[in-house]
Amino acid sequence: MKLHELRPAKGERKRRKRVGRGNAAGGGTYAGRGRKGQNARSGGGVKPWFEGGQTPLAQRLPPIGGFTNIFKVHYRPVNLDRLSPFEAGTEVSPSALADAGIIKSGREPVVILGRGKVNRPLRVRAHRFSRSARAKILAAGGSVEILPLG
Repeated sequence: MKLHELRPAKGERKRRKRVGRGNAAGGGTYAGRGRKGQNARSGGGVKPWFEGGQTPLAQRLPPIGGFTNIFKVHYRPVNLDRLSPFEAGTEVSPSALADAGIIKSGREPVVILGRGKVNRPLRVRAHRFSRSARAKILAAGGSVEILPLG
């Protein structure tokens, strides 16, 4: 068998109906368009969303704004003044914050914010730090460690 001998199987392809070629051809008179009216004319017909002059559904509904970003990370904020219960040299991690009752769960991403003062060296481990919080922790002789997300 050669390429030029290939043919589709019998009955696989159906010829299109050529309408408007007389009644003997089976598509004469109105050629499947009914009688008069907008849909009988050439170029006639309405758009799929047209509702006969009634205000279309898309215009009747209120506009919905924006979208929901499914990749957004929701950090649990903790300010420096909340770290006062921890002793000097203590490791402050999300699980330690949860044990102290400062946050609900140790599995949530934590951001340390700069409100308040730190007067003792702490080893703070969190997922994010504000600039002022990092500066205050380091100035008190502590250390910061950024944890990976996830």
